Amino acid sequence: MNLAPDGRLRIGIVPYLNTRPLTECLPEVLPEAQLVVDVPSRLAKALAYGSLDVGIVPVVEWFRHPEWQLVSDACIACRGPVRSVRLFGRKAPENLRMLAVDEASRTSVALSRILLAERFGSYPTQVPLPLKDSPESSSADGVLLIGDRAMSASEQGWHFVWDLGAEWNRWTGLPFVFAVWLARPEVPVGPLHELFACARDAGFARLAEIAADHAPRIGWTAAECQAYLQENLWFHLDEEARRGLELFRKFVKKHNLGHPSPPDSPQEL
Repeated sequence: MNLAPDGRLRIGIVPYLNTRPLTECLPEVLPEAQLVVDVPSRLAKALAYGSLDVGIVPVVEWFRHPEWQLVSDACIACRGPVRSVRLFGRKAPENLRMLAVDEASRTSVALSRILLAERFGSYPTQVPLPLKDSPESSSADGVLLIGDRAMSASEQGWHFVWDLGAEWNRWTGLPFVFAVWLARPEVPVGPLHELFACARDAGFARLAEIAADHAPRIGWTAAECQAYLQENLWFHLDEEARRGLELFRKFVKKHNLGHPSPPDSPQEL
């Protein structure tokens, strides 16, 4: 196992509110681990390159790297509206010609393309939306945002706004799984399963504290943040969530969205 030079397990986490119930208590549960904070797309590349051992990774990257191991039943999922993954359109869905996608995203890009193709026969050209750019600054017909940026974006001035969790659930009747804990194939994951589940359960017990701390970052109240964590998200990869995950896998394959993304150079990770 290619651990950090000091022998610590390297765990990739993201800074969004929706992951904090999974990661808040990791320093207590795994005090010797090295936590690396970055956006989901870059964590996936770091795991592929080998500069991480474990990460909370977009599920579409698991389809692209089947050798990666599922670490835990702790996940980021929804069973209806998710609020933190939204597609903003200047035209009707069937008329979108260009889609600007949050460069931090992986799974949500695939989900948006599947929903547009399957429901509206729409195949817009995809362009990146840099993290520093606002959705209003893009000239694209549609803009996909994830995480805190999606939660704080205004709906004014758009022809339509999709909550992708709600759209998936309305279409399939199933939950949608956005991210799971994955490990490189050489990492012994047996002891980690219970530890990551314990971290999730301990984090869920601190939702009020997490919400109060994170609310100023996205312009919400603490009550709104806590309601989001309790009502919009689901953190257990249960049987129904697995069915939703497998259906998504089939659509990813059908639309040829499962090719591995080449890792960046180590200097860029």
